[in-house]
Amino acid sequence: MQHDYERAHAKLAGQEGEGLVSDVQIGKRRIGDGQPCFIVAEAGSNHNRSLVQAKQLIDVAASAKADAVKFQVFRADRLYPRSAGVSDYLGTSESIHSVVAKMEMPYEWLPELTTYSQGKGLLFLASVFDEESVDKVDPYVGAFKIASYEITHIPFLRYVAARGKPVIISTGASDLNEVATAVDHFRQTGNDELILMQCTAAYPAPLESLNIRAIATLKSAFHVPVGLSDHSRDPLLGPLAAVGAGANLIEKHFTLSNALPGPDHRFALEPTELRLMVEKVRQAEKALGNGEKTVHPVERELRVFARRGIFAVRDIEVGDEMTRENLAILRCGKLQAGLEPKHLRELLGKHAKRNIPAESPIQRGDYA
Repeated sequence: MQHDYERAHAKLAGQEGEGLVSDVQIGKRRIGDGQPCFIVAEAGSNHNRSLVQAKQLIDVAASAKADAVKFQVFRADRLYPRSAGVSDYLGTSESIHSVVAKMEMPYEWLPELTTYSQGKGLLFLASVFDEESVDKVDPYVGAFKIASYEITHIPFLRYVAARGKPVIISTGASDLNEVATAVDHFRQTGNDELILMQCTAAYPAPLESLNIRAIATLKSAFHVPVGLSDHSRDPLLGPLAAVGAGANLIEKHFTLSNALPGPDHRFALEPTELRLMVEKVRQAEKALGNGEKTVHPVERELRVFARRGIFAVRDIEVGDEMTRENLAILRCGKLQAGLEPKHLRELLGKHAKRNIPAESPIQRGDYA
């Protein structure tokens, strides 16, 4: 029996051509190969149910020059049963339902936060976790985000995709076959505006777990833009490695302070780190260049100055034979360029047609 991944891969390859990544547009930004990396500052639930703090997070994202700020919109009753117990990794005896309930964003904030974000030059985005939240968020976002643990929630994924807007799906804690199943169901809705995120669903994620090379794997398999949702604590290594690997997006959690109460503050970047991350990502993009192998303008001076030519190293008189004793291959400096070194073999054994002073470049026509 053909696996979902194999079927999806064959379908996508047939539709879009091997190796072709389709751009996706969110707001005025195109996301895809050849475009600047789209940087999402993930505020998540680090607002601690304070509207003032939520706006401060938006201020930080704008100051860092991110492209978008993203919050999480959920309701505890639609995530966990009240009897779900405690989460070991959080190290608290409080039930996970109670922890999540304390992080809920009031729906009433959505219009104000959207307007505030736009006023700061940021796209406002949200992760959604249930159908009601999708309905509440829909008027305010140009794209939806679906978190890693929802990738197998196919009814919900189809519900979001049916809105016809771009959707960003994180792929943490899933294998390639599960991703393919999600992609297949997503496309069955007629929505092709899909972005995938390589993600390690651990908080914080160890650097050795990031598997950034999976970005290329996901691009090759599904021909969509792919980014990195980075839960590591390091502000630079994951994002910069991802940019080098061809990531189209970077998503990184941030906070006002790691000392704030709540489960997501401790692994998030602080404001100065977020600003540094964005700055270094932009520098890394410049360093990557366009891939064309040409002479850069900054190289032109030394290309002439330091490249080698064939020079006389002693006075050569008319009729003298050209030999390795009276010729050398030297850098030209400010002198006129001589014949390139590749011509030495044809020159040896020839005779000078003019007097050539020492340290003069040998020109074509100086010998016969």
